[in-house]
Amino acid sequence: KLQNSCSGAIARQRKKLKELTLSLEDIWWFGPTLPQRTVNSIAEIEDSMKDRAHAFFEMEAFLPKKNGLYLSLVLGNVNVTLLNKQAKFAYKDEYEKFKLFLTVILFMFSFTCCFLLSYRVLDALFNFLLVWYYCTLTIRESILISNGSRIKGWWVFHHYVSTFLSGVMLTWPEGTLYQMFRNQFLSYNLYQSFVQFLQYYYQSGCLYRLRALGERHNMDLTVEGFQSWMWRGLTFLLPFLFFGHFWQLYNSMTLFKMFQLPECKEWQVVMCGCSYMVLFMGNLFTTLRVVYQKYMNNQDKSKRM
Repeated sequence: KLQNSCSGAIARQRKKLKELTLSLEDIWWFGPTLPQRTVNSIAEIEDSMKDRAHAFFEMEAFLPKKNGLYLSLVLGNVNVTLLNKQAKFAYKDEYEKFKLFLTVILFMFSFTCCFLLSYRVLDALFNFLLVWYYCTLTIRESILISNGSRIKGWWVFHHYVSTFLSGVMLTWPEGTLYQMFRNQFLSYNLYQSFVQFLQYYYQSGCLYRLRALGERHNMDLTVEGFQSWMWRGLTFLLPFLFFGHFWQLYNSMTLFKMFQLPECKEWQVVMCGCSYMVLFMGNLFTTLRVVYQKYMNNQDKSKRM
C-alpha cells in the first residue's frame, strides 16, 4: 500500500513538473525583456527541477514497476525489483563477473574451433553457447534496467541482434559455403572476445574512479562499446573498437558476395550478412555520436573557462 501511494505521489509530481516546464518555456519567449532578477530566479527553478527529477529516478529504482514486454514474455508478471542498495549492487556485480567468465570461455572455445579442432558438432556447440549467452544477457539487463541501471538505446538492441545472428549461424548446415566463412567467423569471435576482455578491465576501472568521485551511478554497467564517461584514456580503446566495427562490415560484404554465387542455396548467408551490416552501422554511428558529443562538451567547457 505504501509503495502504491509513493508511486502515485511521484506520478503527480512528474505531472506538475511537466506543467511547470511548459510554463517556463512560455516565459522564456520574453527572454530579452525580462529583468535579470527574474532570469536568475527561473534558472534556479530549472536547476531545482533537474534535482527533483534525479531524486524521482532514485526513488523509483526501489519501487515495484510493471515489467516491459520482453520480461513479461520471459518471466511473466514477476516483481524483479530489489529493495536495497546492497542487493542491487550485488546483482550488478554478479552480472559483470558473469560477462567476464563467459568472455574467457568463448575466447578459449573459439580458439579451439579455429586452430585445434574442426568439427561441425563443436561449431554447433559454440554457436549454441553464443545464443544462450546473449539471451541470458538480455534477461539480466532487463532486470538491471528495472533496478535503476541506465544502459539503454543501441547497446540493449545490440544483444538482440547478436542473439538472432548466433541463432542463424547455429542453423547453417554443413557445406561448401559454411566452410568458406567458418574461419573468418571464428577469427572474428576470437578478436571480439579479446576486445570485450580489454573493455571490461578498462571500463570497470573508469567506473570505479567515477563512482568514488560521485560522478557515476552505482548501477552503471560496462558495455560492448564506447560511452561518454570513458573519455579518459580514449586513444587506448577506440582503435580496437573501430577495427572490430569494420571487421563486421567485412563479414557482411563477404556474405553478400557469397550470396551471389550460383551454388548458394542457404538463406542463412543473406540473413547473417544483414545482421552484420546492422551491427556495423549501429556500433559505428553510436560510437561516433558519443565521441562527437563528448568533444563538443569539452569545447563548451573550454570556452566557459
